Amino acid sequence: MEVINALGRRKTSVARVYLSKGTGNVVVNKKDYKEFFPVDTLQAKIQRPFELTNTLNQFDVKVNVDGGGFNGQAEAIRLGISRALVELDPEFKTLLKSEGLMTRDPRMVERKKPGQPKARKKFQFSKR
Repeated sequence: MEVINALGRRKTSVARVYLSKGTGNVVVNKKDYKEFFPVDTLQAKIQRPFELTNTLNQFDVKVNVDGGGFNGQAEAIRLGISRALVELDPEFKTLLKSEGLMTRDPRMVERKKPGQPKARKKFQFSKR
């Protein structure tokens, strides 16, 4: 098996995922993913596609992630891993899709409008 690459996005985060046969090493921006994401919930998000498809410790993952915050980056990586696993075995798609891991979350930050301090907030109204 050669290297399979996939792209995952969430908010302003972009994750380029490279999946290859291996022993379960996950490297994010040249660091171990447990060092890059010290919070357990974010580590669990990254491992979720492997748990659902029963492929834990079968693949090495190398990730380049850029932009956004920690949570957005973790979810972008999760989407990229899910897409790479589906490219490897199309039967995984129904399983991952039922858990909502194949859907790109379209929610983005609303833009700031002119004449307002923020996207929806208005300047204080003075009647007199």
